[in-house]
Order: sequence, then C-alpha cells, then structure tokens
Amino acid sequence: MEDKNIYAVIELGGKQYLVKQGDKITAEKIATKVGETLKVNEVLLVHDGKETRIGQPYLEKVSVDLVLDSVGRGEKIRVAKFKAKSRYRKVLGHRQSESYLTVKAINL
Repeated sequence: MEDKNIYAVIELGGKQYLVKQGDKITAEKIATKVGETLKVNEVLLVHDGKETRIGQPYLEKVSVDLVLDSVGRGEKIRVAKFKAKSRYRKVLGHRQSESYLTVKAINL
C-alpha cells in the first residue's frame, strides 16, 4: 500500500510523531546500529485514506518500520544562572544526542 494519504501517529522515546512513508524524523538517541530497521509497535492512530482508527492506547497488529540513518548531536543550548547583587553568574552549554530516522513502511 503505497498511498500518499496513509499516515500514522507513533510514540517514540516518550514523544509523539505524525509520520508518512518516506518522512525523515529526528528523535532522542536510540540504541540501534546505523542502517538497521526499527519496528515501532506503539501506534496511537492510523489513517489509511478511507478510515481513521484510534488505539486505546495502542492499535493491535499495526506497526511502523523505521531505518536509522545516522546519530548526531543537536544544536547547543545555553543555560544561564544569575543572582542579582551577588556577582554570581554561571553559563553552561548542552547538546542533546539525536537519532535521524526515515519511515520505511506503515504496516496495517
């Protein structure tokens, strides 16, 4: 079923993503090797072009196949602490590890 109207809402790393086949998503770091396929069974909603099915909380017999393209680090954010009138200033940086995934298929 390679229809452009098929989409799903999946749960990955505690966050929800709306995905279609061929989409590229950025998620929190996943402990998988680059190039391997990851099967996600936590599908919350699926629309097949005609009807929409909603899980309570997940749909049975529905999965989404993802391919891990690469692993990297996100943009650096600055965390600043400051206390007035006491000469206290501290600036820290943080870069979150991320996984870059491609949606291979939505299995209904």
